Amino acid sequence: MRKVIFFFFPLIFGFTASAQIKVYKGTSTYSSDVICTVKDGKVFKKTSSYSSDILCHVSGNKVYKGTSGYSSDVIYTIKNKAVYKGTSSYSSDIEFSIDDGRLFKGTSSYTSDIIATIRDEKVYKGTSSYSSDIEFTIDGKLTIEEFVAVWYAVKYCY
Repeated sequence: MRKVIFFFFPLIFGFTASAQIKVYKGTSTYSSDVICTVKDGKVFKKTSSYSSDILCHVSGNKVYKGTSGYSSDVIYTIKNKAVYKGTSSYSSDIEFSIDDGRLFKGTSSYTSDIIATIRDEKVYKGTSSYSSDIEFTIDGKLTIEEFVAVWYAVKYCY
């Protein structure tokens, strides 16, 4: 069974009903500014829905490169609130953690270690709430695993 985590603070995580969810640059909602599209746990380039344009995908609690299902192609493993590098479960391999709509470096919970803040379907740099600091906008609800896949696509594929 797939675990879905709900946050009270920024309600961007929830069930996706096979709808396409678009991720836009900054505050834009123009189709020309789509960074990626999420459908059925797959993150596609821009507005594509071709399997050759899958940047990464979610299977269970793991995010894989492209369409691969090999353990060597696991980018992240998500357990509880922690996002581990690859298939690791060692605390030293926690890339970031997600708690109450905030992404923290590693295992930290200090305000100074906040990488991003998620609020109202927008992802802000650090602790900012300024519209000029919006990194990307999500036009729907994502599971935490899908969000991590989008984070990867936005940060490392573009």
